[in-house]
Amino acid sequence: MEEAKLNPEKEEVESKYDTINIDGVKYRTNLSSNYLNRKPYVPKDPKKIYAFIPGSILKIYVKEKDKVKKGDKLLVLSAMKMSNDLLAPMNGVIAKVNVKEGDLVPKSQVLVELK
Repeated sequence: MEEAKLNPEKEEVESKYDTINIDGVKYRTNLSSNYLNRKPYVPKDPKKIYAFIPGSILKIYVKEKDKVKKGDKLLVLSAMKMSNDLLAPMNGVIAKVNVKEGDLVPKSQVLVELK
């Protein structure tokens, strides 16, 4: 991919290229269709606990409206012959438990939501 610094005196060349800003420096380049059609990055909500691996729910320690402190056990996710305790990432109140014991969950499913 050819990159060059943008020259403001050559506006006619700019129409042939796309402009990209990296750390405050503008470059003109051809952007691929894969780059233009990509999904934008959206950070995960820290108040939602996701399944980090597909598995099954063995035990749930909390219910809606329970107060939890950082490090409290929320549930046990069994995956690949291992039991994983999922802990509260922060202090809060349980807004919703989206699973029940025995459920099979895919990767990235929201398991518990905090307020």
